[in-house]
Amino acid sequence: MREYVVVCLTAALVTYLTTPVVRMLAMRLKVVSAVRDRDVHVIPTPRGGGVAMYAGVAAAVLVASRLPALQRTFEDSQTYAVLVAGGLICLLGVLDDRFEIDALTKLTGQIACAGVMVLLGVQFLYVFLPFGNIGTLILGDTGVPLTILTTVLVVNALNFIDGLDGLAAGVSAISAIALFAYSYNLGLVGYDDTASAPALITAVLAGACLGFLPHNFSPARIFMGDSGSMLVGLMLSAAAVSATGRVDTQTFDSAASVLPLALPLLIPLAVLFIPFTDLVLAVVRRTRKGQSPFSPDKMHLHHRLLSIGHSHRRAVLIMYFWAALLSFGAIGLSITGGRVELLVVVGVLLVVGVVVVLSPRARRAERTAASVTASETRAARAGRWWHRRPGGRSAPAVPSRGGTTPSPRTPDPTGAPR
Repeated sequence: MREYVVVCLTAALVTYLTTPVVRMLAMRLKVVSAVRDRDVHVIPTPRGGGVAMYAGVAAAVLVASRLPALQRTFEDSQTYAVLVAGGLICLLGVLDDRFEIDALTKLTGQIACAGVMVLLGVQFLYVFLPFGNIGTLILGDTGVPLTILTTVLVVNALNFIDGLDGLAAGVSAISAIALFAYSYNLGLVGYDDTASAPALITAVLAGACLGFLPHNFSPARIFMGDSGSMLVGLMLSAAAVSATGRVDTQTFDSAASVLPLALPLLIPLAVLFIPFTDLVLAVVRRTRKGQSPFSPDKMHLHHRLLSIGHSHRRAVLIMYFWAALLSFGAIGLSITGGRVELLVVVGVLLVVGVVVVLSPRARRAERTAASVTASETRAARAGRWWHRRPGGRSAPAVPSRGGTTPSPRTPDPTGAPR
């Protein structure tokens, strides 16, 4: 565990110190995110922070290769596969940050980078089907397209939620820490080595995200851009595939242990529930309108939180809360085997989360009701004042549709006293 802390801190420190340099270069090279209708930021902001994050990742991997216990993680090629594929997809993101390449070209590049990662040793090996007495299937070559598809989905899911300052970096850090806890626990209970590739990848990624977050939290001085969101997505996908798709669940001791791994994609889906939900909703929403799934809009989950009255920072913190609840709830069930106490705590926190999300609407309804009551009170007081004034025998006249009713102070043209 100490060595994991060392590599995490290394990634955080290198990323934190490198980000200002990357920001300065981005401004000189005009790698800047202009203000668009769908954006939340109000001033042009440099992007390309993924370069600093990759520098932190590379430095941490180098340190890990020199540590006694973590040297065992390099016995296979998974860590090197993530490092190489991560560098390629980060480069693709830099090109998109600078030249804004079209969606089809970017998708092709993502598939190519995922393919490189698979060729170098990261892919699904097993899938456990708990129905029909099928049991564990050895995927073989079928695991290649499944791994590529999973990677592309995670990469784009992270790209979709990168819409508020600090949102993608914080959610990614939470997801990485949750996956680290799961991977490390597999080693503790004897189903893997505690010094494993997925644990190392997630520890390094968590450090890089935490080191970048001080520069990226609202108000952001730099965005991670596609170079960062795609790098984070690829690393999270690699860790999820390596941790869940390379374990034969039928070797577990009890049904309670198998429960969290009934399907190999259950853990990554739970950890990445927020990005996946936003991705699915966006694709459905846009295709129903006859638009491309990659066409931008302002209907993402974070935009909806803003529209119902949450502030920028509050919306980000709410997304953090939900990401942490779902991620650590799923990992907690995996580690404890589904204890009732944990289910109760998760249920209570779910209710709290819903209340917090809907609180602006309740406050808005209260303010509206209070405003109506105040208006009625002022009107009633004005009526009482008119009756109390000398000679006042009726309430102030109200303008009619046919024209303007004379003011009570204006003499009546007929000469009759008012």
